[in-house]
Amino acid sequence: MRHFLDFEQPIAELESKIEELRHLSDADEINIAEEVERLEVKSDRLLRQTYGNLSPWQKVQVARHPERPHSSDYVSGLIEDFVPLAGDRVFAEDQAILGGLGRFRGRTVIVLGHEKGGDTDGRVKHNFGMARPEGYRKAKRLMELADRFRLPVVTLVDTAGAYPGVGAEERGQAEAIARSIETCLEVSVPLISIIIGEGGSGGAVALAAADRVLMLEHAIYSVISPEGCASILWKDGSYAEQAADALKLTSADLAKLGVVDQVIEEPLGGAHRAPGEMIEAVGDALEPVIYALASEDRDNLRAMRRRKYLNIGKKGLG
Repeated sequence: MRHFLDFEQPIAELESKIEELRHLSDADEINIAEEVERLEVKSDRLLRQTYGNLSPWQKVQVARHPERPHSSDYVSGLIEDFVPLAGDRVFAEDQAILGGLGRFRGRTVIVLGHEKGGDTDGRVKHNFGMARPEGYRKAKRLMELADRFRLPVVTLVDTAGAYPGVGAEERGQAEAIARSIETCLEVSVPLISIIIGEGGSGGAVALAAADRVLMLEHAIYSVISPEGCASILWKDGSYAEQAADALKLTSADLAKLGVVDQVIEEPLGGAHRAPGEMIEAVGDALEPVIYALASEDRDNLRAMRRRKYLNIGKKGLG
């Protein structure tokens, strides 16, 4: 059964009515095709109107939709012969970040991604995509491996943020994130990041300080969650909607500011309505970027990456 967000309730009611009429037609052999078609047209129009005018807070809800494709779905759909590589060689394996080797449309790549999990057991196993220090140290290790063997790196970002638990802090969460960002900026191979859902705080930047940052149309990317921002500025998490407006966390805002380089259009109604179509669209957007960056000189690649981050924000200040 499809999960509907609060603002989608009028759409949910229409789609429920369409299903009822279809079952009625099947059971009683009544020809109600015209009524079903009329309601389908109305539902499609309402869906277009709703998703064509989403507020930042509604975009936050779409980005968090439990049925959006996760990193593991993109790996399954786009990466052939994927071989997972585990552990940080210091403390443990972190299931919140998947990583490994595989082939993307004929080219060997290293893939890293936050994994939230698709059901209750999966979410607990993957800690809701919130990585601990060992996850970022694993990411650093695999990026260095890619650099050694001159393999492009693709990262898939989908996290509310790094895990803020006591154990994570004791094991050096901030230092691990900083080292991962440093490695992103130091490697001399193509590094492409795709924000597929939530891009939350340093937990996202640790995998997203890339040559090219691609972002799904209804994904979000911000220095802090709207709830966290509201609890700091207003001392009240109920102001999350106002915080979302102020944070400039949508793909349109971030493209204008030069924080992201390309926005990938989502299927009508969001990626969760057509996961296969979304995964294929991400592959089509990723392919030319990898091949263009692969032709760059290694030293020049690092220099361009450095300039990119020194210039962020200037694009939207004029």
